[in-house]
Amino acid sequence: MYICVAVLSIALLLGNSVKLRASVTGPVPSDGDGPASQVCQQCCRGPAAIPGIPGLPGPVGPMGSYGQPGSKGDAGQQGEIGPIGPMGERGAPGNPGDDGIGLPGKVGPRGTPGLVGATGQTGVKGQKGEPGEAPDDSNQRVAFTVTRSSLSDVSTDINTRLPFQQTATLLPGTSFDLETGTFTCNVLGTYVFMFSACKYSGSSELWVQLRKNDDVVVSGYSTGSHYESMSRSAVLVLQQGDTVYLIMRGRVGGCSSHDTSFSGFLIYPE
Repeated sequence: MYICVAVLSIALLLGNSVKLRASVTGPVPSDGDGPASQVCQQCCRGPAAIPGIPGLPGPVGPMGSYGQPGSKGDAGQQGEIGPIGPMGERGAPGNPGDDGIGLPGKVGPRGTPGLVGATGQTGVKGQKGEPGEAPDDSNQRVAFTVTRSSLSDVSTDINTRLPFQQTATLLPGTSFDLETGTFTCNVLGTYVFMFSACKYSGSSELWVQLRKNDDVVVSGYSTGSHYESMSRSAVLVLQQGDTVYLIMRGRVGGCSSHDTSFSGFLIYPE
């Protein structure tokens, strides 16, 4: 809008300028191509007018509405698959790997058995031998069990040996002294020893020890005024001449029921 006003103003100014110039100079007679025409051309050309001030730009017009989306084009047809090209040449074999371990092969067929040589024939079975005689080991059998039959023995000395009166078992070759209650080893080997002692009621204490030579192996102790029985056992390795016995202190009982006993036997002879 402002541009149109500016153009119209410039046109009006030019028109007024032409009219003013024509009225001042007046018409010039023309004689064809003579001086009159040249004078006219010179007098009619006045100075150039000053350009007008450009108008301000007009406001931005409103945005037009969006157009409708175009229709989707037709999908092209899929081209045909080309032919397979020729196979290339086989490459050179690769280098073997380091320390490669292959799978185990199949088991081959079993071969035919070989011929038996002259020395490989089975020999003739020999005749059954005569039964041998068992060695006499009666001297290797050692065992004893001894008991007490007296009512009681009393001792205040810990080194008193416990005596016995009866033998329930005493194998031949077994050395046992009933009066001192001492077993003496004649066959070296490993032995088992056991004893059982009875303390009668009314006695204050009873102390019984199993000794090998002068060494205490196991011991039992009972105190109080009531009836009580004690028992112990041990395994000993003996040499020829070793002695095994019981010592006591206090009051030990004994009767026909064999409340007090002492046993031993050989299990492994050397």
